[in-house]
Amino acid sequence: MTQKRFALISVSDKTNIDFLGRKLSELGVEILSTGGTAEKLRKSGVPVTEVSEHTGFPEILDGRVKTLHPKVHGGILADRRKHSHIAEMEENNIPPIEIVVVNLYPFAEAIKKPNCSLETAIENIDIGGPAMIRAAAKNWENICVITETKDYKNFVKKFKESNGKIDRSSRFNFAKKAFAHTAAYDGMISNHLSSLDLDSHQRKFPDNFNMQFIKDQELRYGENPHQQAAFYIDQTYKSGYSQLAGKELSFNNIVDTDTAWECVKGFNSPSCVIVKHANPCGVGIGHTPLVAYEKAYSTDPKSAFGGIIALNSEIDATTAKAISNQFVEVIVAPAFSTAALDVIGEKKNLRILQTSNHRNLNNYDLKKIHNGILIQTKDDISEKDLHDKIIIPTKIKPREEDREQLMFAWQIAKFVKSNAIVFFKDGMTIGIGAGQMSRVDSVKIAKIKAKEAGLSLKGSVVASDAFFPFPDAIEFIAETGATSIIHPGGSVRDKEIILTADKLGLGMIFTGFRHFRH
Repeated sequence: MTQKRFALISVSDKTNIDFLGRKLSELGVEILSTGGTAEKLRKSGVPVTEVSEHTGFPEILDGRVKTLHPKVHGGILADRRKHSHIAEMEENNIPPIEIVVVNLYPFAEAIKKPNCSLETAIENIDIGGPAMIRAAAKNWENICVITETKDYKNFVKKFKESNGKIDRSSRFNFAKKAFAHTAAYDGMISNHLSSLDLDSHQRKFPDNFNMQFIKDQELRYGENPHQQAAFYIDQTYKSGYSQLAGKELSFNNIVDTDTAWECVKGFNSPSCVIVKHANPCGVGIGHTPLVAYEKAYSTDPKSAFGGIIALNSEIDATTAKAISNQFVEVIVAPAFSTAALDVIGEKKNLRILQTSNHRNLNNYDLKKIHNGILIQTKDDISEKDLHDKIIIPTKIKPREEDREQLMFAWQIAKFVKSNAIVFFKDGMTIGIGAGQMSRVDSVKIAKIKAKEAGLSLKGSVVASDAFFPFPDAIEFIAETGATSIIHPGGSVRDKEIILTADKLGLGMIFTGFRHFRH
């Protein structure tokens, strides 16, 4: 049998493929390739044998059939541990292929383009690539299969150090990645095609819903210490943060951090959100991060103990010193000054996360129930849609300065568990009522919280995540000295609610959108 060593390389993403091809060639491996990959390698000075030359059979059907040939798949699938397989390979002049480097047609990029037709989508479905990847991954005991460009350097390093062999553990790990690669690809195709009709009209929810999540890290524990947990991220999205210091994250740390960051990143001015048990307990907006933090903290210092702090601007040393005076589980921000890291880094257990403001490419929210999942689009409302829906039904119109404060309060209420009530004044929350079965109870709790913190509700504005079913909550709000209320409207008792607001001297805005958060 021939002593030549073969690697088959056929990739859509050609990042660093010249590096890999050159290193393999230098190490005595003959490269088999096709089309654009072969051309790229040749231009880089890498000797290449076309697959059609290797098989003795030309590419046909506009390139649809290139690698689907016994001389390719026999070379990949043959189990070198079986004498019968070796004998058949020799009888049919099929040399073994030791390395398979393949990634797939850019289906995702094709369907992202506006007005992508069904025909275009179909033409961007790879057939030979998945077949080669799955064949090589199935035969991982004999073959090394690589699907991720980031693995090239590590592969070459191992290949050199082991004199042209890849250890069993590494081959198995590469194979697992390969199956994940084809699973994600097939899931993406299924999602897209099962959402289309023959005229390429696309529905929001496909008949089959596939997602692939990759384990980012194992966690200290779940919601409770006796539960185990891990953090998985959507393959289309990075984890969104890097941990700069502190203990490992727990399940609850991540849930609360996500709420805090999602809330604070929606503000343009320097802002701070403090979250405790998945609810904002303080939000502040100021001209500096320090002012924003001080406002957020003063809303409810008691609840802020052991909370999660998120800021939407770089944390400087002054802000870091102020934060370090309280017990905090996690601090998350887009950047930290070196001096700030020196200050808060002295607390060894404090988790410091640096994040970015990019958006998830996947626009779905998922909630697990006992026999499946509930899927919905995200609670995102454009400024235009909100502007088009807003009405002012009361005789008293909120002042311009109050309208700005009302919009801040409304944005915060979106992240407070239903039933949600948010009192807001002078760029900060001054009372938050969350998670009650009755809306009037949320109002009462917000009043209690403000009183405990020594804050006056007089002159504040109020946001409610949903309409007021009865006038009682409006009456309680009026007693505080608040000036205006923002809520969706839409109750069968809206007329009674408006009359109550008019009677009590309150301005009111109807948004037309509800923000339930369960």
